[in-house]
Amino acid sequence: MAETPPAMHWRDPFRVRSFRFQWPADLATSWAFEMESIVLGWFILVESGSVMMLVVFGSLQYLGSLVSPLFGVVGDRLGYRRMLYLSRALYAALAASFMLLAWLQALTPLIVLCMAALAGLVRPSDMMMRNALIAQTLPPRHLLGALGISRITSDSARIAGALAGAGVVAWLGMTWAFALITALYTLSFVLSRGVSDGPAPAAAKDAQRLSPVRDLQLAFGYVWTRPVLMAAMALAFLVNLLAFPFSLGLLPYVAKNIYLTDQTGLGWLGASFAFGGLVGSVVLSSHRFAFRAAQTMVLAGAVWFAVDVLLAFSTHLGVGMALLWMAGLAQSLSMTPLAAVMLRVTEPAYRGRVMGMRMLAIWGLPLGLLLSGPLIDRWGYAATAGTYSALGLLLTGAMAVYWRGHIWDAKAPANAPL
Repeated sequence: MAETPPAMHWRDPFRVRSFRFQWPADLATSWAFEMESIVLGWFILVESGSVMMLVVFGSLQYLGSLVSPLFGVVGDRLGYRRMLYLSRALYAALAASFMLLAWLQALTPLIVLCMAALAGLVRPSDMMMRNALIAQTLPPRHLLGALGISRITSDSARIAGALAGAGVVAWLGMTWAFALITALYTLSFVLSRGVSDGPAPAAAKDAQRLSPVRDLQLAFGYVWTRPVLMAAMALAFLVNLLAFPFSLGLLPYVAKNIYLTDQTGLGWLGASFAFGGLVGSVVLSSHRFAFRAAQTMVLAGAVWFAVDVLLAFSTHLGVGMALLWMAGLAQSLSMTPLAAVMLRVTEPAYRGRVMGMRMLAIWGLPLGLLLSGPLIDRWGYAATAGTYSALGLLLTGAMAVYWRGHIWDAKAPANAPL
């Protein structure tokens, strides 16, 4: 009789030395990301008074999603540890520049946009590098737990970053806010040096004989012929295009013009969405429930859009916070199983490139943001947000029907319990 595997525990990923370094490094980076987005988003909105400049700022932060597959090629060949700590050194240098410019009172919206574009070339690939390192350094049976814990890192950072970012600026000003952000990025760089790449796939040596262009062609063909990966990519693009703009990039506009609140209220709105995500991540990492992965990602995605329909017509701060909490819970229960499904069904030699292609879906967020600006000016916020959310709900249902044999059938491999 086969021996029953030991029960899994949330502490299991921390038995791996690399994860003990990666977790706090990712935490510090995520805190800094969230603080920086809140601080600079509010600065842009107040200094320019333009919702278009706000959505351009939000879009530039995801500019690098277009080149994420190239990061995947480089990562598969050279290793993600090196890419991780070099990118975090860049974040620290840019934050220090913001701090200096704020101290000199030379910071302008144009300078913010230019520097956001530079950081945006690298930033979208940060989560891809984190997930690829987790998949390389941890046993497969610990993958979902580790991804859940990693999402706890991001979600808790959104709470702390949103509240701290708004609070530090309100109390101490931009210079001290960026002093703290710079310190967090620097700590992340130091800790990232202790992360391991793990064993390289055997096929990696053969891949180096190919040109990067051929490498990408093989990766696109690999995804195109696997319906589960195509379905996951489609859902990721939908939520970035039609859901995330209203809980991320446009949140300063919603706080200021819909709920008529200040930076502190903006922080509480961001923290509400993040706290919902934190609860979802805790549920997934606890191993107390058996989830059918693909069904979970689709159902939670549909719930997310349904909650956003209600959020579009909310005008009370307390109601908005409650709905954002529900939206955050749904996005965590959708996006974490999605990442786990993709990592499980992808061969190790393709993992970096496929997860890099997954980052292309992030381009839906700046596209959604850029489209929302003129639509809000013409139709108003409620009509635009309601249309986005209803369309997202409809397309999610259509996607589930189209790929039903691969992502909805309870016996499909993608629905193996997580």
